[in-house]
Amino acid sequence: MRKMNSNHARTRIWLLAALMVGVLLTCQALAQQAPDSPANTVAGTPTAVESAENPDKPGGIPTDPAGIAEAMGRPFTIAFIIASVIGVWSVIERLVMLRHRRVIPRAFVERFFMHLRAGRMDRTEALTICQQNDSPVADVFMHGIRKWGRPSVEVEQAVLDGGERQVSHLKKGLRVLNGVSTLSPLIGLLGTVVGMIHSFNDIATAGAMGQTETLANGIALALLTTAVGLLIAIPAMAAYLFLAGRVDSLVMEMDRLGQDLVHMISAEALRERAVVTEPTPAVAVPQKTKAEK
Repeated sequence: MRKMNSNHARTRIWLLAALMVGVLLTCQALAQQAPDSPANTVAGTPTAVESAENPDKPGGIPTDPAGIAEAMGRPFTIAFIIASVIGVWSVIERLVMLRHRRVIPRAFVERFFMHLRAGRMDRTEALTICQQNDSPVADVFMHGIRKWGRPSVEVEQAVLDGGERQVSHLKKGLRVLNGVSTLSPLIGLLGTVVGMIHSFNDIATAGAMGQTETLANGIALALLTTAVGLLIAIPAMAAYLFLAGRVDSLVMEMDRLGQDLVHMISAEALRERAVVTEPTPAVAVPQKTKAEK
């Protein structure tokens, strides 16, 4: 299980690194891009020269995916694609990892507590069963079983320590999803600033105050990047809140099961069980002597 968690952590680090590289490439490409380069021309939005040559060509902001990608430019398109892939991958991975039957297998928990209540399982056997199950709740049980027969305070602290480790593992993938929902609007905001810079640059260099076609290039870039960034961030944030709620419910159930375990294997519980199960000695009835008869 630890090996699997380390592999997931490495994968998430690589995906975040890829997203950061995409953002850096975006900034570098925008810094090197000339104000009047073809990449800044919005697909479907003709410039002044193109409008004169093609008076019947429709204008406006594109609405089809190919036109939007061309209008935003390659750097922003690549950054948003990387963010979308990371977000979808994180949601699918967390939905699989946070399944109830994987985190808290019902059959395992019921059999485990049944054997403990019946007294058919000792410390060594309980540790072996938990190691074979390899689920998060079994790992929490294993921390408590290592303190078998100790005072309830020590057993409870061991269960809490194991639960905190499992909570960190369960929430690890949510950090990536939260990062996507935070960075996507920032990338869109960067596109908004860049688009407005292009528009003001066109006004300053070409005197395009009365040429709406020329100003539309930068404005379209600003609006499209903001819209796409929000379209990625809103579902990512909704998925993050849903998965965070699922983690909280699983943690509460594991805490309840851990408390039940403490009440079964602590020194106080074992001592109380021994008193209850100890047979009551038979009282000898004195027999009367002949003289008494």
